Amino acid sequence: MNIIESAFLGVIQGIGEFLPISSSAHLVIFPYLLNIKYQGLQFDVILHIGTLFAIIIFFFKDWLKIFKDAYQKPKSNEGKLLWHLVIATIPAGLIGLLFEKQAEEIFRNPLLIGLNLIFFSAFIYLSDRKAKEYLSADNFNIKSALIIGLAQAIAILPGASRSGMTIMAALFLGYKRHDSARISFLMATPIIFGAGILELRKLNIHQMDINLITALLTSFIFGILSIKFLLDYLKKKDLKIFIVYRVILGLVVILKYILN
Repeated sequence: MNIIESAFLGVIQGIGEFLPISSSAHLVIFPYLLNIKYQGLQFDVILHIGTLFAIIIFFFKDWLKIFKDAYQKPKSNEGKLLWHLVIATIPAGLIGLLFEKQAEEIFRNPLLIGLNLIFFSAFIYLSDRKAKEYLSADNFNIKSALIIGLAQAIAILPGASRSGMTIMAALFLGYKRHDSARISFLMATPIIFGAGILELRKLNIHQMDINLITALLTSFIFGILSIKFLLDYLKKKDLKIFIVYRVILGLVVILKYILN
């Protein structure tokens, strides 16, 4: 793998992790479509650490306020937010631990990913079309935490997309698009943080080279850019462009798989 391929995959991870298009699917699909050799576990770890840094830095002030409110006014809606986010994290955390091996092996089948991209696009489309948008992030409660948390657990399947599933669930519950994205990112922070900590033990610092550093930096930079883009984009627009992209990509992958 050369530095251009490393940068390309870093960009894919940074964008795919936070847009509703599934980063895990793209990290399998694009090497598959472009005949790029699998980069290996070390490379995957670096990519995820890059996006971990991105989401922590972007929402650093938000998390400081969340912890402050939880300590100073624990009975208020703001003070309860921390515990609601903890509850929302539990389903995905448990599913991730139970099916970690399958996620790294069985679920990486290109045909399955192509089908998942199309299948889950239908649910994202329905939620986007029927969005009533009368709730804000301030209305996030235990019920929402449980439902959106269960939706987040579905993202163990490459092609589903963590942000796609959580935004979908939030829209079905009546949250505004922009607030759905913010809730999705806040929920993703502990999951990405936990996964990043677990993956750090697999990282061999002595194997760091220019390709790994390039992947780390590009996934970090484009992670921050994609978070900001989606939050701004959903203030005025819907999810249609992402749904169309998912379906087209899914069809391309299925067609290539069949022709091979």
